[in-house]
Amino acid sequence: MFKIKHLIILSFTIAFLSLGACKSRFEKLRLSNDVAKKYQEGIRLYNKKDYSRALILFEGLVQKYRGTAEAEDLNYYYAFTLYRLKDYTTARYKFKEFADTYPASKNAEECRYMGAYCYYLDSPKSSLDQENTYKAIDALQLFINLYPRSDRATQAAQYIANLRDKLETKAFDNAKLYYDLGGYDITNYKSAVVALKNAQIEFPDIKYAEEMNLLIVKSQFMYAKNSFPARQEDRFNEAIEYYNEFIEAYPNSKYAKEAKQLKDDSDTGIANAKRILAEEAAMIAKYKALEGSGKKQKDSTSTTNK
Repeated sequence: MFKIKHLIILSFTIAFLSLGACKSRFEKLRLSNDVAKKYQEGIRLYNKKDYSRALILFEGLVQKYRGTAEAEDLNYYYAFTLYRLKDYTTARYKFKEFADTYPASKNAEECRYMGAYCYYLDSPKSSLDQENTYKAIDALQLFINLYPRSDRATQAAQYIANLRDKLETKAFDNAKLYYDLGGYDITNYKSAVVALKNAQIEFPDIKYAEEMNLLIVKSQFMYAKNSFPARQEDRFNEAIEYYNEFIEAYPNSKYAKEAKQLKDDSDTGIANAKRILAEEAAMIAKYKALEGSGKKQKDSTSTTNK
């Protein structure tokens, strides 16, 4: 996928430059076989921050310089050119390739770091799929493991913290979405409880912990409230258990009043459920009694007629 993106960028760059005033000199050099001059011009353009034209030259030189003494520096500039052009997908691949190919290079540490950093830059906002975020964390952690004493290790650790914060937000938002959808299907309330608990297992120090624990109480309460009376007592009792856990963990919580109301409403719900079930049982018993009485009367009439 990154190759397709990279080729699109390169194609547009060449097409744009072909229309410019410098077409004659630059195009002649690009189409020539003077690789040494192309190399020198590529470095000059890079230093002038003319990254688009530098990329065109570097792109054509990488294969030609493979295995030569100049290949190391060329690949270093090539990777940074891609980075400067914000093609982070291709850049991270090239940075990693450089670090793997030239592990003894003075630039190996920097390239290993930059490859991880490009993953970090490619990490999407929390509402989107977080595959790249997990990969960024792995890449940054690998850098820290390989270069624990590096000045860059501290920054890498901070980037990991930022990415974990994003994953925490994603986990919380996903769980909350189940709660928000509960009105359409009450099983979503139960799913919210499960998702909230799983998020806390994955992120034990999640910054949303207090709010999440309150949402567990609310979700279980709503699940119980919208259940059939025969199921309500057990489900309300579970909500009360979650309340007890919440108030024990956060006795001075700003949500304490709201949580207490949910507990009181759960007690009321249990009482109402018991009353409804008792009334239903009484009605059934009365119906059976009437049915039995009617049957006896019918049997008596039938005997008399005989």
